[in-house]
Amino acid sequence: MKTNAVVVERVTTDSKPFAHTRWDAVPVVAGLLHCAYFFGMFYLFPRAPLWVMIILGLIYSISISWNINGISHNFIHNPYFRSPVLNRLFSILESITVGFSQVFYECIHMQHHKGNADLPDEHGETVDWISIYKHGHDGDAEHPFKYAFFSFFREDPKTVFQELKRKNPREAFWGVAELTLFVTTFVILGILNWRYICFLLPFYYFGHSLSYLNGYYRHYGGNPGEPLAWGVSSYDKLYNWTWFYNGYHAEHHFRPKVHWTRMQAFRDQIIEQQRAAGVRVIKPPHALGFLDPNLPPHPKSGSMREEPHPI
Repeated sequence: MKTNAVVVERVTTDSKPFAHTRWDAVPVVAGLLHCAYFFGMFYLFPRAPLWVMIILGLIYSISISWNINGISHNFIHNPYFRSPVLNRLFSILESITVGFSQVFYECIHMQHHKGNADLPDEHGETVDWISIYKHGHDGDAEHPFKYAFFSFFREDPKTVFQELKRKNPREAFWGVAELTLFVTTFVILGILNWRYICFLLPFYYFGHSLSYLNGYYRHYGGNPGEPLAWGVSSYDKLYNWTWFYNGYHAEHHFRPKVHWTRMQAFRDQIIEQQRAAGVRVIKPPHALGFLDPNLPPHPKSGSMREEPHPI
């Protein structure tokens, strides 16, 4: 079977609010609860002991990566609602909750799918703005922890805005509006309690770093030259149930519009092709990819271009 001959099942529903399936109520409710948790931390800060707040802060950091890679990511590819107004409101809610414009994230992510973690060209440039190879050397991926903790500071809202404005000035406006609302929210929280915002910001940064670490191991050891093997998958059940099937990343890059509720069935359809293409699979969740027993050697200790762990 040729890779371009794969038939992708599209989910449909007669639900009035949801565009694809009523199961999308689960990530929507999760997003609402995450927003409530974000503001709940502010309420608890003057009332709870510091050790409790530190635990809540670490949970908040993890939840940023969970939201971006699960709720927000699926929303980009398959907006949850039929109503454009509801989709816009949810986009704003997500922007405030994770602290970055959902519209800007969509632009960055679609550029990611254009390049699919591509290797730098002769000028050192990549199509994918967040490719793990962009700041590597000699065709190797960048060190995972450097990628995780430096990528936050490499974000370029100006470039994203210009790309959005070129494609759709209206979306560029909404991207700036979401950034403004997120920053305004943080400023208001800081005015109300400056100690709280000083407490929050390190956990906010750490959460986005965890998201980049997750993204790193979704491609480390993949094959940038093979569409079926662009991504690296993890089939840990608990991970996929709680992160809305984020683990099926090779499948996602091969067919980005497959709904999260259909990822396992889609994998069953193409598994023989994946084996032939050498799709890499890791045992732990992507955020813990450095614990995989078959991890390719670190760039500093040798080339990462070994045979991938078979499916």
